[in-house]
Amino acid sequence: MADGQGGQGGQGGREKLARRVHSWRRALLATLITAAVVVPLSAAARPEIPSPPPATLPTPTAATVDEIYAANSANAAEAARAAAAHGDTHRAAADRGLAAPARHLLTFDGRGPGRATEVFGDLARADHVAVLVPGSDTSLDTYDRFRATAVALRRQLTATAPHGTRTAVVAWLGYRTPDTVSTTVLTTSRADEAAPHLRTLIRRLRGVVGRDTTVSLVCHSYGTVVCARAAAHLDIADLALVGSPGTGADTVSALRTSARVWAARGKDDWIAEVPHVRSDVFGVTVGFGTDPLSPAFGAHVFAAGEGGHSDYFRPGSVSLTNLARIVLGDTAEVTRA
Repeated sequence: MADGQGGQGGQGGREKLARRVHSWRRALLATLITAAVVVPLSAAARPEIPSPPPATLPTPTAATVDEIYAANSANAAEAARAAAAHGDTHRAAADRGLAAPARHLLTFDGRGPGRATEVFGDLARADHVAVLVPGSDTSLDTYDRFRATAVALRRQLTATAPHGTRTAVVAWLGYRTPDTVSTTVLTTSRADEAAPHLRTLIRRLRGVVGRDTTVSLVCHSYGTVVCARAAAHLDIADLALVGSPGTGADTVSALRTSARVWAARGKDDWIAEVPHVRSDVFGVTVGFGTDPLSPAFGAHVFAAGEGGHSDYFRPGSVSLTNLARIVLGDTAEVTRA
């Protein structure tokens, strides 16, 4: 009996210690957030990479999409030559990859960190389209990492869709993403700048796809803030938020969208430790408020497995399987957390 009581006491002590460690960790993160605003971290600015302005494009339609792909491919090839002449071999290689004939660029801008919208699949004939929105530290220099998530989702859609169902994935690097170690990642400022561009993309996609085609947004990390800021009045079926620090909205209804709103977080995702607060610090609103997984927010919470912050699109993962089901409209098959 004494041994059993001692074991329970030891377990209770360990639980108390774990709670204290958790509390300390959250307090430390809150302090770091404040410090990031009060004492901004600086880094040497990268020299501007010379690049031609974006190509002049026709209005996107099913009839003009191939012309758009060709024009952006030529522009990316020109950007690669400019980057090579500037001595930036890494960017030159990235631009050359995007310029390849097999790539389908709906938009391309090689200036600065760069922007691109790449299509995987036959957009004009797709029954279901998923638009991927990335988080921080995504640029043309790191684009291959983002592209891999789009490829993984497209493969999962192809494997999951009923015979004869056509799908497409649109990888949208259409905004200047914040750096993970920066003040901009702590506020909605970059998301506010990005939101009108995302709305424009969805509107233009509607000029290409069929009238009955469903369009879904799949948003990761800081990209969930972008999607939340753009969500109002978007013609989309579903909005999936994965690895979200919060959206800047307290509830789904505050997003003012008719889309079904989904949320998931992997068990090993460090984003769970970010305090879900929103406060003014020296006149700047810091943080993103309510946890999208909380009942108070009101999203459909789905299972994301054991993965970490970068594992939501890992082939074979629970999260990727569920994301494909959401995009295909198979909501009854989505496993809940």
